[in-house]
Amino acid sequence: MSQSEGAADPFGELAASYDREFTNSLIGSTMRRAVWNRFPFHFAPGQRILELNCGTGEDAVYLARQGVSVFATDVSRAMIEIAAAKAKQHGLEDMIRYECMGWDNLDNLPTSEFDGAFSNFGGLNCVEHVDVALGALARCLHPGTHVLLCVMGPWCPWEWIWYLLHGDPARAFRRFRSSVEWHGIHVSYPSLRTMRRWSMPHFTILRVSAIGVFVPPSYAEAWALRHRKLIHFLDRCERRLEAVPPLPSFADHYLIELRRSG
Repeated sequence: MSQSEGAADPFGELAASYDREFTNSLIGSTMRRAVWNRFPFHFAPGQRILELNCGTGEDAVYLARQGVSVFATDVSRAMIEIAAAKAKQHGLEDMIRYECMGWDNLDNLPTSEFDGAFSNFGGLNCVEHVDVALGALARCLHPGTHVLLCVMGPWCPWEWIWYLLHGDPARAFRRFRSSVEWHGIHVSYPSLRTMRRWSMPHFTILRVSAIGVFVPPSYAEAWALRHRKLIHFLDRCERRLEAVPPLPSFADHYLIELRRSG
């Protein structure tokens, strides 16, 4: 979740139901575990990590339980309030600091402040000038530290098939547009090739994997609940093949793993 701090808070309307509808859903929890599987390769106990678009704080709680200190940010005050309450519930207030801010506030943070960073589930899609934002992010990190970005890509066959079967071609191919406006927020779906180009001045790409290429997107939750065994099977297949091209390019999200250059 991201965008200008001065803008309205459309994500605030989603905050109260976000955990119920995504975090704790079958599809949402399956996709989040796939991202968490990669955390140990990049973040270690004792490190201080920057999280952008923290939402309701599920990822920050997970990392804090592993001994990782998290500076968790989100442009939505409603999301931050829920995330902070969740940290308190788990007794992790000393491990997680929260601040209401977006990507366009990164220049206000100290240089080389963090040991790594991540942004999960499409937060970067809500940033208008991603190349500029990545440069600002790089400035906040120690050279050699790692970044994980989970980005919604432009080509999602699940989405084409799902919405065509439901008689909604406009939504089936919505990601084909270069950008859309949603409640005043600029939303784009950069291809993996574009993300590589934007990242390369500041980062080295270590790995790219598919998040939701066999497992369907979250709007198929009702169908998924009727086919739990199939979802678990699809997830196992996806985890084995997640980094095999061209699967990341055709997933609901792709997870790009970076190392800060310099």
